[in-house]
Amino acid sequence: MSLLLGVDEGTSAVKAVLYDEDLQTLKEARREKPLANPQAGWVEQDPEAVLTAVVEAVAEVLEDAPEAPVCGLDHQGESVLAWDGETGAPLTPVVTWQDKRSQEILDRLEAEGRADRVRELSGLPLDPYFSAGKLAWLLEHDEAVQKALADGRLRMGTVDSFLCDRLGAGFATDPSTASRTQLGAPDWDPQLLEEFGVPREVLPELKDTAGDLGTLSHASWRYELPLRARCVDQQAALAGAGCTVPGRVKATYGTGVFVLAHAGDERPQPSGGLLPTVAWQVAGKVEWAIDGGVFTAGALLEWLSGDLGLAEDPAELAAAAERIEDAGDVRVLPALAGLGAPWWRSRAKAVIAGMTAAARREHIARAAFEAIAWRVADILAAVRDSVELEVLRVDGGLTRSDLLLSLQADFGGVPIERGAVDATAAGSAALAAVGAGIWESTAEIGDRIPVGERSEPARDDAWRQEAHASWRAFVQKAAEL
Repeated sequence: MSLLLGVDEGTSAVKAVLYDEDLQTLKEARREKPLANPQAGWVEQDPEAVLTAVVEAVAEVLEDAPEAPVCGLDHQGESVLAWDGETGAPLTPVVTWQDKRSQEILDRLEAEGRADRVRELSGLPLDPYFSAGKLAWLLEHDEAVQKALADGRLRMGTVDSFLCDRLGAGFATDPSTASRTQLGAPDWDPQLLEEFGVPREVLPELKDTAGDLGTLSHASWRYELPLRARCVDQQAALAGAGCTVPGRVKATYGTGVFVLAHAGDERPQPSGGLLPTVAWQVAGKVEWAIDGGVFTAGALLEWLSGDLGLAEDPAELAAAAERIEDAGDVRVLPALAGLGAPWWRSRAKAVIAGMTAAARREHIARAAFEAIAWRVADILAAVRDSVELEVLRVDGGLTRSDLLLSLQADFGGVPIERGAVDATAAGSAALAAVGAGIWESTAEIGDRIPVGERSEPARDDAWRQEAHASWRAFVQKAAEL
């Protein structure tokens, strides 16, 4: 029986999970990797720390493995860095997807009248979330990047391309990743490259999401790893939730919440502020998805507990939220990294409102969980314009909270099916099984993923419409502060 390895290079941690051929977990390891905020709006990571976290997590799960597993690698999407193509040494930090430094690039595109062209070509709004502005900012402001470009040794890309380059699989990425950069999908777009001033020669080669993608190796690993899948973390989670046929919808609750709906093999044109994105490309065939992101979710709970000191940790904050029946008119706008879909307010900031002398930490905690659920409901309302939403499959660490899932069912007006907490790692491993020929197709993934317990809405549509209208009115006001 073949072994499968899913490596999830997420925002705050790396998870490596070893599975058998039926996707049953055999062993797992996790390594945290810190985020740094050197100034307002900047969010960075140390590339060597990211590489070390991947190497150590993989080494741990390989210790007792009887044979080399086939490997799938997913990564944190829009985050980028630059490095020396000759030595592999990083030239910049990882500039993460939450980072806002590229706003000046986007403002200039608007001022020069070029923004509409970018939106038309990419299908994406101008927002610092995407990779293109970050790459442009590094090219304009970083002297080491400029020198490496002049010397012909510059490489730039998302974190997966850096990891694969350093670990021996070559300088490459996949179309699902390209679709998150705003530089074209499923191929790099020469016009978009020109608009952002990013030379094609510094970017990675584009290969299938699943297939023979090379070999990963490290001196500390017991085996060399056949790399058979590589994609964005949210697309891996789409597979890990079994959403491999059109119409199935998932939401992954982590640092943010990301909702994806499988849209088939034609590029979708979603409305309501949602985005077209490549789900994956296998044997040259592209499948598409509709995407909507809530940029602050688990990060909100970490901030309230760790930075503001409202609880020992997010788990204690969740317990506090469960001790009361409502938030006592307290509202939270979860916008530590701006507002994503469907609002797209990059300059919005987090807000805690409705405070009185009677407010306690339990009310803020409850309001935070309600805010996360309402933000996802914002996206689900837009998803319904494109697909028939019958059920929402959920995964990620926050889905351990029964309160959150009951709120989500009520606020979204849709049954919730809880999947595996680590659906992202499972999805990358499942895609690797397809890439290795162990499973026949991505459609087979959907047949093999089990469905968990189900939460039904307890509120009626009349309540939901009124409550959602009140939430939207709050967001409109709070986003302007």
